[in-house]
Amino acid sequence: MNYNTILFELTNGVCTITLNRPDSYNACNEELTAELQNAFAEAASNDNIRAIVLTGAGKAFCSGQDLKDAPKSGGKRNLTDSLVRRYNPIIRAIREIPKPVICAINGVAAGAGLSLALACDMRIMSASAKLVEAFIGIALVPDSGATFFYPRMLGYAKAFEFATLNKPIDADTALHLGLVNTVCHPKAFNHTVDTIAQHYASGPTQTFGFVKKMLQKGMTASLEEMLEMEADYQQRAGDSADYSEGVAAFIEKRAPVFTGK
Repeated sequence: MNYNTILFELTNGVCTITLNRPDSYNACNEELTAELQNAFAEAASNDNIRAIVLTGAGKAFCSGQDLKDAPKSGGKRNLTDSLVRRYNPIIRAIREIPKPVICAINGVAAGAGLSLALACDMRIMSASAKLVEAFIGIALVPDSGATFFYPRMLGYAKAFEFATLNKPIDADTALHLGLVNTVCHPKAFNHTVDTIAQHYASGPTQTFGFVKKMLQKGMTASLEEMLEMEADYQQRAGDSADYSEGVAAFIEKRAPVFTGK
């Protein structure tokens, strides 16, 4: 599939999706959000893709909605339509795809761009990057899943502070607050992302997908529900070829070679 506003590359099982509107700090216009939906659908259906990296071209990860992208019909943008039709499907796709999604935050992540980052399973942040809530600065509420992610990651008090004061969060603070997994020097950023992505791409992909689904369920389910889900999914994992390979490799004292199945 050909894309105009993103780059879609597959190397050694890692699919890298790069937001590619650097002149606008990778702001989301209609075409970019449509292409992101298609890219995640393609990544989900391609068995050769075992891990996904979402990043940005140039100086920014994503500055959120392109405020210069006026509706074709003129007049005010229908914000409900934008969320229901454009952004919400992307957030759902990231959360539901049964493969690890790593966000490589190479520069500023603001507004809906920050929501995209928070929807991913892991976030690697350049020490020079910043996180910006942004919505309140134009008198809008956080969206694209932000009100789901903020309180779970920050707790209510910090989430309210971040959502209303509109103060940027630097990389060290983001790591301290638990918003990102790893912070690294800009010169080591690409190597760090590649190393972690390759680790996931060579791992038991199906099992990663099970863990992803279970942990998301565990955020709202009861203990009894999770005990039942664990019993179910442990059997599914145990029926996999990767489980057999993992046990054989353990007995033979060698590194396992997982196929993701």
